[in-house]
Order: sequence, then C-alpha cells, then structure tokens
Amino acid sequence: MPMRSRAVEKTISLEELVRLYPQTVGFLLERGIRCLACGEPLWGTLESAAQEKGFSPEEIDQLVDDLNGFVREQEGKGEG
Repeated sequence: MPMRSRAVEKTISLEELVRLYPQTVGFLLERGIRCLACGEPLWGTLESAAQEKGFSPEEIDQLVDDLNGFVREQEGKGEG
C-alpha cells in the first residue's frame, strides 16, 4: 500500500510541495498564494509565501492543517 510518510509542514519548499503534491496548486491559489502559477521560480517555503500574502502565524498554522487534510483526502480518492 503506497503511503507518503511526510506530512506537509510550513517549512516545506514550494518546489518540493508542488513536486510531491501537484494537486495542492489549486488549493493554494484559492487562498491567495498565486506565486505557484504566475511563472515565477518556486523559491522559498510555504510559510514565507503565506507571510508575503499577509497571513498571521495562526493563519499559517491553519493553512498547514487544512493543506494536510486536503492532501489526505486527495490521496484517499486515488486509492482502491
């Protein structure tokens, strides 16, 4: 049974996030993190991208929690 052992953390690089979980691009776009689709290089971390968009530390933690839930849900749809 394939399973990803690493949960998404706020310190993950955007490049790694998109490589591991390409389905997260739309999720992040809906939350205002547009740098993933504008053609700019994917530099920095999820946390730094959220900070640039004005997210508070609490909002970043919630974003990470929501993102992990989204990834688990998407991976569950792909099984079976």
